[in-house]
Amino acid sequence: MDKIKVTLQYWIPQHGLTRLMGKLASAKMGSLTTAVIRWFIKQYNVNMDDAVHSDPAYFNSFNEFFVRELKAGIRPIAEGNSVIVHPADARTSQFGPIENGRLIQAKGHDFSAQELLGGDKALADEFIDGEFATLYLSPRDYHRVHMPCDGVLRQMIYVPGDLFSVNPLTAANVPNLFARNERVVCIFDTEFGPMAQVLVGATIVGSIEVVWGGTITPPTGSSVHRWNYETEGEKAIRFKKGEEMGRFKLGSTVINLFAKDQIRFDSSMAEGEVTVLGTPYAHQLEAKSTASDNSETEIPSNNQ
Repeated sequence: MDKIKVTLQYWIPQHGLTRLMGKLASAKMGSLTTAVIRWFIKQYNVNMDDAVHSDPAYFNSFNEFFVRELKAGIRPIAEGNSVIVHPADARTSQFGPIENGRLIQAKGHDFSAQELLGGDKALADEFIDGEFATLYLSPRDYHRVHMPCDGVLRQMIYVPGDLFSVNPLTAANVPNLFARNERVVCIFDTEFGPMAQVLVGATIVGSIEVVWGGTITPPTGSSVHRWNYETEGEKAIRFKKGEEMGRFKLGSTVINLFAKDQIRFDSSMAEGEVTVLGTPYAHQLEAKSTASDNSETEIPSNNQ
């Protein structure tokens, strides 16, 4: 049965199905929308107690429900300049060293950091012998993605690709999964060097959005797109640890890359472990404090 589930993904019209589901998820259909949301909550055991709005009837579309906002303070952000926090409610799929420019996908499968980052060798070289972690967001999870640390956005890359499911079954059976699926790569400069936060698309993920540029995917075409941003002055897009940076409309995966000798993962990290937004994820090896630690963050919109 598992083999059939995986094989079918090669044959279904991934993009057509995903775009159709995206349109349905954004449709406002009154009581029908509410009924679908109620079914989804029950089917996937979604905890609505954490949400600002817990009544399914509040949401005008399924997408509004899926990117629901959490109550203020429900996910406290771990303090400390050297503490890097989990960017999402998820589950740790894999984590560890980047060896020979490759990341572990699952037992018997790995993939290239260069491919993941859109084919840019110079960018991939910034993470040689560094660390990575892959975090899987299931349908029941909160689907906004936050910053694991303070950072300044340097570059965003849209990489077109397939739309396989990213659940554990598919990860264990589809070679090169995360480097072949559609994705949005975000590169940040931090106090401990470059950090990549990659938002990977999947089957029926209607869209990937970022707070500074809105909906990035689905665009039309099959070309890699790159946006470069100013990292100094008023136009720089700065984030504080714990701030929202993007969101998925339906479940997917976040992959983080860190530079060599800059971080160590928290002792709580383990394959298959549930992660909670804001809890310790890793630690900077050499903590640095800056005068900007207490400054307010201003995030311009649509700066491309």
